[in-house]
Amino acid sequence: MENWVDAGSLEELSARGRRVFKAGGRQLLLIKAGDRIVACNNRCPHQGYPLSEGTLSEARPGEACTLTCNWHNWKFDLSSGEALVGGDTLRLYPVDVREGRVFVDVSDPPQADLQARAITQLLAAVEDDDRGRIARDLARFLKADGDPMVALQAVVVARADRHEYGMDHAYGAMPDWIALHMAALDDVRRIVALSETISHVAWDTLRQPVIAFTTESRPWNLAGFLDAVENEQEQLAASFIRGALASRVPLAALRRAFGRAALAHYQDYGHAAIFVVKGFQLVDLLGAGSVEAVLLALVRRLVYANREDKIPEFRSYAPALARWDGRVRKDGLGPEAFLHQPVPVTLERVLELGGEPEAGYRVLLAASAMAMLRYDLSVDEHVDKPVSHNVGWLDFTHMLTFGNAVRQLSADDPALWPQALLQMGCFLGRVSPFMTREAAPGWGVGDIDAFLALERERLHDHGLRDPIFSSHRLKVLAAVAEEIAWAGRGPLADLLAAATNRYLNTGIKQHHGLRMATQALAFVAAEG
Repeated sequence: MENWVDAGSLEELSARGRRVFKAGGRQLLLIKAGDRIVACNNRCPHQGYPLSEGTLSEARPGEACTLTCNWHNWKFDLSSGEALVGGDTLRLYPVDVREGRVFVDVSDPPQADLQARAITQLLAAVEDDDRGRIARDLARFLKADGDPMVALQAVVVARADRHEYGMDHAYGAMPDWIALHMAALDDVRRIVALSETISHVAWDTLRQPVIAFTTESRPWNLAGFLDAVENEQEQLAASFIRGALASRVPLAALRRAFGRAALAHYQDYGHAAIFVVKGFQLVDLLGAGSVEAVLLALVRRLVYANREDKIPEFRSYAPALARWDGRVRKDGLGPEAFLHQPVPVTLERVLELGGEPEAGYRVLLAASAMAMLRYDLSVDEHVDKPVSHNVGWLDFTHMLTFGNAVRQLSADDPALWPQALLQMGCFLGRVSPFMTREAAPGWGVGDIDAFLALERERLHDHGLRDPIFSSHRLKVLAAVAEEIAWAGRGPLADLLAAATNRYLNTGIKQHHGLRMATQALAFVAAEG
């Protein structure tokens, strides 16, 4: 419905050239240049500075076309409101002159139009990786009563073909940012959670070329899909997924298929399994419109996954898996038995566990938490060691996020338990050289619920620059909370909380300048 307000006399406006007035709780600017009258928001959509103090330029004599905000040089085309320099669009309002008075229609467009405009601007902000604009466009979308999941789905679908190696941490962490958004008690924190996850997508896809996913569709065939992934035939694997979606194969069945592909090797530093769980959580949250985009990105991830069981350090994995028979070979093995041991010994001890898989999982999860309490922080400071010693907190925390993922995958498909447990053993073996003999003291947590709540709250203002670091903190918190809920309160929960406390509160080095330069020189020298 139109809402025309009297903005003053035409004579006064003609004499002064511009005039600021208030209507409906907003501050508007009238501009008279030649025969044209333009009404717009007075606040620059960039950072809110007054456009009444801006500079009006003329493309042709007598025709004002560009308004420049002098604070940051953003420029707006006054015929459309589009930004010529900068990002956000300047809102213009209809103007009418009646009997020497200027009237402005300050009515708002339909909410559906406002939502569509905010989504368009949001996607443009993602294209530029502009975090400020992302937050503002989200605020505009929510102000227009938009569904946050619709905004996230639009971003996921628009950028799914820009992830070079398929699904990554941006989509992997999105379900946990959504959970933080849903638990938020105010709009500020809701915007934080949404803008964090969208900014991560922007960061990961900035200036990335478009990936041409296949449009071919083949009838769903589990064996064919697994074989295509194994042989790194991305387009063939993707065509099976398209066929599965076309024939409405249940997502639960596809999740089991992806789980088998993710655990077919000890691979991808655990990301493959983690992203399968998170990817299917994401499509459940965002709805049917996101399924194809997410699953095709997940296919690409699995195809490009590095198969670490093919390198010397982990060649004992495949023989150990072949020997798995589920029989208990040694009673009473506790978490300590899996610390400070090379990979072959660790895997042999996993075989000795045998018996009920969930009992073995508890032991290995406890060992993973104990390893985090023994992580030698000095390792992260070295500058003169080979690349194989580039170990940090993220190497240790992956033991928990991977454990959380494989427990869920194995609960759906119990045939995966041998791979899950042996691969947890691979993690423990690989970090063994980077641990102290004793656990770091003083990291125990008295009130676990209060600790988890405090750390989730701190994520709203974490102060970390690169999204990968805040996303890892969030994913670890989410995984640990789920494992504590699954395991129940007791010694295992205490270990998990203490390990997480140490990780979150000892600081993390985000850049290693001296290490990188030293290793670069050594590498080039060895090239010959």
